Amino acid sequence: MMRVTNSMISRNSMTNINSNKVNVDTLNTQMTTQKKIIRPSDDPIIAVRALRLRSNLSELNQYYERNIPDAKSWFEVTEGALDNMEEILRNVYEKCVDGSTDVKTQEDRAAILKDMQSLRYQVYAEGNTDCAGRSVFTGYKTNSKLTFLKEEKDTSYEITEPVSFEDIEEKRFYSNEVKVPNSSAEVLTGVALGDMPEEHVINRIRLSYEGLGDIEAGDIKYIDADGNVQELDGVGYDDDGRPITVTTDMTYDQWVKDGYPVGYGEVIYFKETGELVMGKGVADFLGSEKAQLSVTYTKQGFKEGEVRPEHYFDCKNTTDPKNEITYVKENQEIKFTIAFGQELTINTQASDVLDASIGRDVDDLTNAVQAAIAAHDKVDKIKEMMTQQQYSDPASQEALGQWLEAAEKEAVYADENMQKLYARGITKFQGYLDQVKLARTDMGSREGRLNLTENRMANQQTTFEQLKSRNEDMELSDIIIEYTAAYNAYQASLQASAKANGQTLLNYL
Repeated sequence: MMRVTNSMISRNSMTNINSNKVNVDTLNTQMTTQKKIIRPSDDPIIAVRALRLRSNLSELNQYYERNIPDAKSWFEVTEGALDNMEEILRNVYEKCVDGSTDVKTQEDRAAILKDMQSLRYQVYAEGNTDCAGRSVFTGYKTNSKLTFLKEEKDTSYEITEPVSFEDIEEKRFYSNEVKVPNSSAEVLTGVALGDMPEEHVINRIRLSYEGLGDIEAGDIKYIDADGNVQELDGVGYDDDGRPITVTTDMTYDQWVKDGYPVGYGEVIYFKETGELVMGKGVADFLGSEKAQLSVTYTKQGFKEGEVRPEHYFDCKNTTDPKNEITYVKENQEIKFTIAFGQELTINTQASDVLDASIGRDVDDLTNAVQAAIAAHDKVDKIKEMMTQQQYSDPASQEALGQWLEAAEKEAVYADENMQKLYARGITKFQGYLDQVKLARTDMGSREGRLNLTENRMANQQTTFEQLKSRNEDMELSDIIIEYTAAYNAYQASLQASAKANGQTLLNYL
């Protein structure tokens, strides 16, 4: 039999007491922190699982608490802007319906003109909407506005604008416009039959800007059915192979003075108005070929409210020749990660909502109203002159009758042109409205996906919190029970040790 000494009893007692004390200390710490482990070495399995759950929960919180709210804010701002755009375009559409049907008084025309001028500015102003300082319609260029916020006379661009056979439209030009006489001598000249106002209906393609720079004939490109790009100048437009001729050095004022001449197979570029006028042969050829074209031109100086070219076209900012900036028109989708492995496009691009031609369409409508107002003012002024004493003689009355006939003819032309433009505007602005509605529908579907993901992230967040808690946390009631048992064991070990170590060998001698 092995001999047990007092020192052995003492050492074993101290070891047992210390073990119980360590257990009490561990449970005391757990009761204080309510955590299963304090350091990874306490339980490596729990520690590894905790790291994984915390990492997943941190990523989930980033999606649920930051990315998704940011995306929702972007959608809300965009939706508000689209609502306003739709309302503005609907107002213009209603003005077109109104202007195309009824005979207007001067007061009606003035009211339409005032409304059109305000709507023209506001429609693009909505495109400058931003969310927390980031423009929502300008793609990746969130620090850039859609339009020029002030007039920039020195800013220059080289722009390549795509146009199509679908952009060919009729435009009415008028010669021999009436200039109301200011003296008896001017009145007596009268208006000869050959000098009466005349209407000229000519096909044209209108570019997105006016006040452009000079170009060469080769800057107008034609894309044939096989996708080959070639200069439009020289392309055969009929069965006999007669070539299209492109004229780029004609001034608009000279063309008007000459009576609006355009050859059957001719295209004329006017930099002043930003137009390509063309003969019937060219228009018919481009339409039959369903032709796509591109025009490269320069423009220096932009008005407040004009769209910035980089948001719509391939272009180059040439303001600083030493630091030219090239822009390529591309699909620029801003995507937010809203869930594990799930991205969502949050932006709507201006080119998908607001056509660059809206402003010029409104300008055409406005100009037509102004022309109608001016023409009827001439009629009213001549009628008033006919009542004045200084023009009461038969010769003056006969001459003023000729002036009145000419002015009334001009007014009829102006009214007809206004009504035709407004009738055409019904189709155009219905198309623009449909474009905005389509963008709203697309954004609504994306917003619906975002809401579904938000609900799923909320459920996942709750689930991960519960998993994390089950892995790391302890119930206080359970810890108290274990602590009480451990503490009692510790106290019992102290008492047992006191009794065992209180007896020595001398007690038995």
